[in-house]
Amino acid sequence: MSIPVLICDDSALARKQMARTLPKEWDVEITFANNGAEGIEAIRAGKGEVVFLDLNMPVMDGYEVLETIQKEDLPALVIVVSGDIQIKAHEKVKSLGALDFIQKPVSADAISNILQEYGILTIALGEQDNDNPMIEVDLRDACQEVANVAMGRAADLLAKLLDVFVLLPIPNVNVLEVSELTMTLKATEQYSTVSALCQGFIGAGVAGEALLLFHDSSFQDMAKLMGLANPEDANTEIEVMIDTGNVLIGAFLSGISEQLHMKFSQSHPVVLGRHCTVNDLIHDNSEKWSRTLAMEINYRIEGHDIQCDLLLLFTEDSLPTLNYKLGYLLD
Repeated sequence: MSIPVLICDDSALARKQMARTLPKEWDVEITFANNGAEGIEAIRAGKGEVVFLDLNMPVMDGYEVLETIQKEDLPALVIVVSGDIQIKAHEKVKSLGALDFIQKPVSADAISNILQEYGILTIALGEQDNDNPMIEVDLRDACQEVANVAMGRAADLLAKLLDVFVLLPIPNVNVLEVSELTMTLKATEQYSTVSALCQGFIGAGVAGEALLLFHDSSFQDMAKLMGLANPEDANTEIEVMIDTGNVLIGAFLSGISEQLHMKFSQSHPVVLGRHCTVNDLIHDNSEKWSRTLAMEINYRIEGHDIQCDLLLLFTEDSLPTLNYKLGYLLD
């Protein structure tokens, strides 16, 4: 009898990759869920004896799914599959009853080893084909999943350096005109002033800029976490911004380059503006940005008044190469 397996992830690419990496000999019936709420309904309906669960999802995230499974005592063996590789994320999902944790992007060996370790793979053996070509993945979805994995790598590095837990959002990825980018940046206007750092990057056929918007209310808390003296000093603020940018931008680009099998060179960071409004920042630098592929991630640190926005802005000329590279992930 086939084992009901649920793959719960908001990314179509991640769902497709997960289905492909399940052992071919495993006799399973696969159900897909786009978010945690759909996942819970599938588990309640008996379609998730084994669950592969993402953490960052809309409607209901993976943590909420695990809490609901515990609360309702639902019959599900949950293996978390996530780009959030922070140690505290591992500890949290284990405390909520997850069987184990696999980092994205998944590999067939990692899946097979865990299934064998917990005696799940030996439950039923047959000749199955778990590849699911019916899942359609567009390039925006693929790009968002790449950003999700890179975001997790950057958060993990920051978490280790500061001994904190970084709260991660769902990355926002879109091809934008400069007017739409302006609207994206204006979304931060709830914060009175921001300081901004810019760092260019270039690879084979790909170029762009990384923009870090640091909310001014975050400086003192971040300086204290970094162990810097005189957190209110102007030079300390620049040091905080540059150090944070080096961690987040460097690790994020590294995460993208690993997945797309390409290398990036980075320029020196440049301070675009300090203690200015978003409107001023846009007006002073609008000529730098035209049509662009934008990856937007908002990083927050649990228990601290620290928030910064990272935007990766790829030039329009980079889109053909990105499409080509992402195409390998879709095949």
